[in-house]
Amino acid sequence: MGPRRARPSFPGTGRRAGARCQAPANRLRASVLHVDHPRGTGRVRGVMCINCNSGLGQLRDDPEAVDRAADHLEGNVWKPTLVAPGVCRPPS
Repeated sequence: MGPRRARPSFPGTGRRAGARCQAPANRLRASVLHVDHPRGTGRVRGVMCINCNSGLGQLRDDPEAVDRAADHLEGNVWKPTLVAPGVCRPPS
C-alpha cells in the first residue's frame, strides 16, 4: 500500500455545527459533509451529506438513472397494457 495523499480542504466540509447538505431536495443539517465529485475528474461539485452523496454514487452519477429512480418514487413507472396472455403493449 502506497503513501496516503493529503485530502484537500474545502469550505463547508468536515465536522461543523449547522452545516447543510447542498442537494436541492435535502436542506437538512448534517454533522459531517462530504465532497461530491464525479469519479476520475477531480472536479468538485459541492458538499453533501453522506446519504445524498452515497445515493448519487450508487446511481453511478447518471442523470437518467436518477430520473428513473424519481419516476419510481413518484409512481410513474412503466405499466404495461396486457393485450393478450403474455403479450404487453408499451404506453403510447
